[in-house]
Amino acid sequence: MSTPLTANCFCGAVRIELTGEPVARANCHCGSCRDFYGTSMLSATAWPEQQVNVTEGATTRFPHPTKQLAQTFCVACGETVFGENRLNMRIVPNSLLARSTDGVLAADMQPTMHLYYRNRIIDVVDDLPKYLDGWDGPLHEG
Repeated sequence: MSTPLTANCFCGAVRIELTGEPVARANCHCGSCRDFYGTSMLSATAWPEQQVNVTEGATTRFPHPTKQLAQTFCVACGETVFGENRLNMRIVPNSLLARSTDGVLAADMQPTMHLYYRNRIIDVVDDLPKYLDGWDGPLHEG
């Protein structure tokens, strides 16, 4: 991605700018993502911290009370514009990115894998590799 990508929260008050390339593009099934983001799996991209910046609007950061996770969200509409994980990556939900490209996630932002698939609560039928844990571990057979 040579030109910066911009994305807005639901109400448009917060704008973020993404530069460079994401480190990972994944559907995450871990319990932490499910609990913290309130979803059955989190489809998102992971970026180095310095490549995701709030360029407009007021945000609030909420750190997880017991884990090395945080969310930054719009103070007006409450939408999470990015999260942070224990590796200091900024995690941008794909729903935010898809909205910035007329509701269709760009090909270069599509997930390339499933992570923590052993913790899934729904089976997913697709051709992506399904890592039982992190991306350096064993794959789901089946």
